[in-house]
Order: sequence, then C-alpha cells, then structure tokens
Amino acid sequence: MEPLLIFPDPPASELAEALDLGGYPWKAVADADGAARLQPDDGWAGAVVGADRDAEGAFSLCRSLRKRDVVLEPFLLLVSGSQLADLDLREDLFDDFCLTPVRPRELEARLKHLFWRTGQGSRPELVEYGDLVLNLETYQAAISGRPLDLTYMEYELLKFLSSHPGKVFTRETLLSRVWGYDYYGGARTVDVHVRRLRAKLGDDRAALIHTVRSVGYRFGEARWGL
Repeated sequence: MEPLLIFPDPPASELAEALDLGGYPWKAVADADGAARLQPDDGWAGAVVGADRDAEGAFSLCRSLRKRDVVLEPFLLLVSGSQLADLDLREDLFDDFCLTPVRPRELEARLKHLFWRTGQGSRPELVEYGDLVLNLETYQAAISGRPLDLTYMEYELLKFLSSHPGKVFTRETLLSRVWGYDYYGGARTVDVHVRRLRAKLGDDRAALIHTVRSVGYRFGEARWGL
C-alpha cells in the first residue's frame, strides 16, 4: 500500500498515533509543493487533510491537489465542529470528513469505507475485541485509542488470547502455543505475564482475562455466556 498524504506537517499527535495503530503508511506535507515533491512513484494512496488547525492552508492544498490530480480518492478532511456549516461550499474538495479531535476507531471506519468504496488500498490485519485493537503488522495494541506499552511476549500472549475469545486454555497449552515447545519455563511464567497484562489493560479491562479455577485462562466472555 502506498502512503497516505497527511497535512499539516507535523500532524496532530492523535492523528499520527491513530494512523500508526491502523497500520497505514503516511507522509506529512506542508503544502502542495511538498505533496508533489514527496509523491511516490505509484502515487498517493489517498489524503487526510486537517483543516481544523490551518483552514486556509488546508483548502488551498485541497484545491491544488484536485486541480493537478496529485491525489485521487479517497480524500478525507478533518474539521472542527465550528467548520461544519461551511462544508457544503467545499464538498467538491473531499470525499468524506471527520470531526476533530480524531477518534481512532472512527478514523479507521471512515478510511476503511473510503478504500472499499473506491476499490483502493487494503485494510491492515487487526484483532479487535470491543475497544481493544491489535495491529498484527505493526505489533501495536491500544484500548480506546490509548497505546499499550507491551513487551514482545506480553503482546504475543494478548494476541493469542484475544484471537480465541471465549476459549479456555491451560497454562501448559499457553506455554507451548505462545512461548513454543522448546521453552523450559514453568507455569508461573504464564501467571506473571497475565498479571502484567491485566495491570497494563487497566482496572476497567483487567477482567478481559479471566482465571478459570483449576484449569487456566479465558479471554472475554465464555462461549455460552457463563
């Protein structure tokens, strides 16, 4: 997938984090000249233009890109609530819009819809459970857009559990499936990592990993709702 064109440069931190979490490659530009200079050989995958911080610069860029055909669809515009009344006058400059501050799940949904509608790009491989999202391509995880600072094995354990919601795994099974058959650590290794994961998930999400007494662990709700 070619990178998305992002304006302004640098972009808002929440936008950059949401794009990284979603696995979308991107390059930030300061103006139309930068967009032309940095344009990949195969063209941009699309554009996400923030008009909430620099409306004049954003719409000037949009007009230039549309005129010069530097960017094809999809074209997502980021605006503040106070700018909504003026969007009808500029609807030829964008394909969809999203309110700021950016919410990662909404941004992901709108980009996914635009790529599907235009037949371009591809959605990165994700594991999602409620507001928990794991990007399998970038090894990132977040809850409600808040990045989780996980070690490699914490991520691997969370990925395995969240990929099999409702199923109970013994500690021995987790050791073999997550750590590998050649790992000689004991069951306590699993308990330690589960405890750390729960702490990083936070009090409101710690219960996502259930202890099944005398058996092992289950992620999410039981398959029969028990």
